[in-house]
Amino acid sequence: MLTKDEITKLYKEGYLCLGQLLTKTQVEEINDRITELLKIEGESAGSELADSKYIRHPKEYGADRLADLVNKGAVFDIFYTHQRVLAGIEAVLGKEYKLSSLNYRAAKPGKGLQKLHVDYKNSVAGERFKVCNSIWLLDDFTDYNGATRIVPGTHMSNKLPEEEMGDPTLAHPDEILIKAPAGTVFIFNSHVWHGGTTNTTSKDRRSIHSYFCASDQPQQVDQKRYITDDTLHRITSKAREILDV
Repeated sequence: MLTKDEITKLYKEGYLCLGQLLTKTQVEEINDRITELLKIEGESAGSELADSKYIRHPKEYGADRLADLVNKGAVFDIFYTHQRVLAGIEAVLGKEYKLSSLNYRAAKPGKGLQKLHVDYKNSVAGERFKVCNSIWLLDDFTDYNGATRIVPGTHMSNKLPEEEMGDPTLAHPDEILIKAPAGTVFIFNSHVWHGGTTNTTSKDRRSIHSYFCASDQPQQVDQKRYITDDTLHRITSKAREILDV
């Protein structure tokens, strides 16, 4: 599902644009469901992350969050079953992997800035990569609305951003912004330095993160704990394997 050149780019630079994997209609349906869930869950939105000892700051100031989307509608099944995404995950993690979490993040107007960081226990990879993420754009990502920044090639570094930068919230000279229309999916090795930028527009900047880990790693959201009968009956055996349920 990936070309040799795509795999090479992902390996060398740590990220890859997979193109528009969602149609305009799918994006609208997903955003409608997200709006509904935010109203239903209110202040408890994203509370599943609060149960995870593997996430330092489950409630992020300046961003709306939802978690455990696996169990919140069939509209979210594509996020952890799309073959092109799974091919990218396998290229980074190998054949033994599982979904770690499926979460929504929206950078609010005037907010959303994150320091450059990595996602593996805030440490470098070591001999093998352990985590890989995919970001699904539910709005156009632009220069102005809090797009994710990535420093290509830093997944190969043995240092963290704070070890090389005085202030990891500042721009890095080599960083690039993920800019693309809604429906586009980017995959990135989560050992690459990355972070959200400030949304300087008047609207939320919405996305979903389909985050995977090697099979020997703990999940951010324990899928066995949260899985519902409805979900188990709906999804395929391959999907259950990916969820590790």
